Amino acid sequence: MQYVIQTKNVTKQYGKTAVLKGIDLAIQSGEFTAIMGPSGSGKSTLMNVLSTIDQASGGEVWLEGTSLLNMKKPELRKFRQEHMGFIFQDYNLLDTLTVKENIVLPLSLRRVAAKEMEERLLPIIQALHIESILDKYPSEISGGQKQRTASARAMITKPAIIFADEPTGALDSRSATQLLEQLAALNAKFGATILLVTHDVYAASYCRRVIFLRDGHIVNELYAGDQGQQAFYERILDTQSIVGGAGR
Repeated sequence: MQYVIQTKNVTKQYGKTAVLKGIDLAIQSGEFTAIMGPSGSGKSTLMNVLSTIDQASGGEVWLEGTSLLNMKKPELRKFRQEHMGFIFQDYNLLDTLTVKENIVLPLSLRRVAAKEMEERLLPIIQALHIESILDKYPSEISGGQKQRTASARAMITKPAIIFADEPTGALDSRSATQLLEQLAALNAKFGATILLVTHDVYAASYCRRVIFLRDGHIVNELYAGDQGQQAFYERILDTQSIVGGAGR
């Protein structure tokens, strides 16, 4: 069994305020997992700690067996660039670059050969259905297309894990559904490991596993198993009503 991420007794404090209170977590390669919880539960803090954007106050974090505990900031930055992909709510695209240029930017910065860039690009843009907008600029495309562009950029480096922070938060319901379907397809087709942080039951229902946080603790988790998206949605909704937090 190969774990992409493992944590042991992870804590995080800001001053005297404890936000994470002993998190033990394991994410297997190829999992599509959601972290849910009400505002203040610690879900965004947990993602920041796992993705090395923030540092744990205590405990251990391993990515593909490598301990992140004693890495210095330059080492963490390099490790993040080489092993992680990110999808943010506000897209983080560069307005002066085309869609294609935004997607391949991480490879350009690594001086990857043009031929290899094209080989990596094609299957991803086909899976996300954005072949027709490659020459457009971010100002010329919809929010849903921007988020699919951001998803392609996250995938192009073949990261060990993709962190998605409320990726549907700025999208209308149709665009959100399209994005979630395509993230599920990326997970299924390429075996991409995706960790999605969301307050949205509908978004979480496209994942195969849902972890519930409350007051800095993991309080429950669900696996989709053989259930379809709608049935899993109902289970998540029922569980959320017990553990707390607002749904869609």
